Amino acid sequence: MMPLNFIFGAVYNLNATILGVLIALYAIIIGYLGIRGFRKTKNSQDYLLAGRSVNPFVMAMSYGAAFISTSALVGFGGIAGQFGMGLMWLVFMNIAFGIVLAFIVFGHRTRSIGVELDAKTFPEFIGRRFQSSTMKYFIAAVIFIFIPLYSSVVLISGARFLQEVMGVPYSWALGIFAAVVAIYVIFGGLKGVMYVDALMGTVMICGMLLLIIMCYVRLGGVVPAHEKLTEMSSLVAQRLPQEYALGHRGWTVMPEFNSVWWWTLVSSLMLGVGVGALAQPQLAVRFMTVKSGRELNRAVLVGSIFILCTAGSAYMTGALSNVFFMHPEIGLSSRAPQLAIEAAGGNPDLIIPMFIKEALPPVVLYIFSLTMLSAAMSTLSSLFHVAGTSLGHDLCGRLSCKSLNSMNISRIGVCIGIVLSVVFAMILPPGVVARGTAIFFGICAAAFLPAYVAALYWKRATRAGIWAGVVSGSFVTVFGLLFLHRKEAAWLGICKYLTGREVLVDIHPFPVVDPFVYALPISVIALIAVTLLTTPPDKEHIDRLFK
Repeated sequence: MMPLNFIFGAVYNLNATILGVLIALYAIIIGYLGIRGFRKTKNSQDYLLAGRSVNPFVMAMSYGAAFISTSALVGFGGIAGQFGMGLMWLVFMNIAFGIVLAFIVFGHRTRSIGVELDAKTFPEFIGRRFQSSTMKYFIAAVIFIFIPLYSSVVLISGARFLQEVMGVPYSWALGIFAAVVAIYVIFGGLKGVMYVDALMGTVMICGMLLLIIMCYVRLGGVVPAHEKLTEMSSLVAQRLPQEYALGHRGWTVMPEFNSVWWWTLVSSLMLGVGVGALAQPQLAVRFMTVKSGRELNRAVLVGSIFILCTAGSAYMTGALSNVFFMHPEIGLSSRAPQLAIEAAGGNPDLIIPMFIKEALPPVVLYIFSLTMLSAAMSTLSSLFHVAGTSLGHDLCGRLSCKSLNSMNISRIGVCIGIVLSVVFAMILPPGVVARGTAIFFGICAAAFLPAYVAALYWKRATRAGIWAGVVSGSFVTVFGLLFLHRKEAAWLGICKYLTGREVLVDIHPFPVVDPFVYALPISVIALIAVTLLTTPPDKEHIDRLFK
C-alpha cells in the first residue's frame, strides 16, 4: 500500500490555477442562473414567490441551502470541535423539526392558505390571516431589524474561511461575499435565488461528503478515529480546566447534566435552533413557491438527505479534528500536540477552516472552497431577499409609484440589509457565529411560532391573541438577552450600566438558559389567554380559509 505521506505530498505540488479555473466556471454558471431568474421575473409574484411554480427538487435544495449555511458548517462545526459529538443531536432536530415536521405539518397548510390569501411574504401571510396590516408591519420590522444579525454571522463564517484557508484579508472577504450575492439577489429575485441555491446545495452535499470521507482517511479509518477520540476524554481536565467546569466530559459523550455546557447545548442549540427552524421567514416562504402539496411530499426525502450529509458531516468532522491536532504525525506536521480549540487560539470559528487547510490536499481543498462559498452565498441570498421584501413589499409597499414600485423598493431593501450585515460583521466579537445563529432562530421561535401555528390550525385564534403572543415573545426574548443571559448581557453591558450587575439573576442555571426556553411558553400562554378573552374572528373569513 502506497504511504499516505507520498500520496498527500504529491498532490500538494498542484498549481493553484485549478482553484481560479473552478471559481471562474462556477461564477459563469451562477451568472447564467441569475440571468435566467432575471428574465423570468416579470412581476412582484415572480420576484417574491418565484411564480409559485418551482420544481420540488429545486425547492428542497433551496430550502436546505438556505437552512444550512457556513454558520452551521464553520460555526457549529467549530463548537463540535470544542465540545464534541453531543451536537449531533442538533442534526436529528434539524431533520425531525426543520424538514419532516415543517414540510408535512406546516408546509401543506402554509401553501394552501397562502394561495387563498394571495400572500407573498411571511409577514403578509400572518397579517392577512388575522386581517391586520399593522401586524404585518410589526412582523416585517422585527425581521428587518434582526436579519442583519444572522446574515452578519454567516458573512463572518464565510470570510473567516477565506481568511484562514486562502489568505484573503478579512475585510476583502466580507466585501467579496456581499457583492457577489447582491448581484443575483437584487436582479433575479426569488427565482434567481432558488435556481442558484439548488446548484449550491448540490455542491454542498458533494463537498461535505468528500470532507468526512477525507477526514476518516486522514485519521486511519472510522473505528480507529473514534477510538482515539474516546481515549482523549482525560485531556479535558488536564488541558482545559475551565472547560471542565462547564460540564465537558469528553468528545464522544453528552456533557454533565445541568452544567453550563449542557444547558447551552440543549436550550440554545438543540431546542433554540432545532425548534426555531419552524418559524424562519426565509424558509416558510418557500412552501408557497410550489404548485401543490404533492411537491412538498416529494421534497421531504431530498431535504432530509441534505441535512444529514451537510450538517452531520460538519459536526462529526469538527469533533474528530481533535484527533488530527493531537496527533501531529497524522498531519505530517511538526506542531506540538494540541486540542482543536487550542490550535484555533480559543476561537471555535477557526477550527474547521484550520482543519481543512492542514488536513486536505489542494485538489480537495479547492473543491471544498466551493462548498464553503456555496453555503455562505445560498443562505445570504435568502436572508437578503427576505430583508428586502420585508422593507419593500411589507413596510413600504403602499409608497410605491410608477418610478419606484414595490419590487424596486425591495431591491433597495436588499442593499440596506447587505450594508448593515457588513457593518455588524466588522464589529461583532470573535467566536460569535454559533451564538448569533441561535439568537436569530430563538427570537423567530418565540415571536412567530405560536402565531404561525395558530394561523394554520386554530380557527378560534383572534387578532388580539396573536398580538399578545408576538409582542410578548419578542419583548421577553430581547429582555432576556439584555438582562438575563450572561453571554449577551455581559458583552452589551446594558444591565451592568443600569443595575451594576452583570445579570439580574445569577443563580445557576438561569444565566446560561437561553431566553427562548421561557419566552416561547410565555408567548403561547399570552396568545391563548387573550384569545379566549376576546371575541371570535369573522366566521366567513375563517370558513373561506379552511374550506
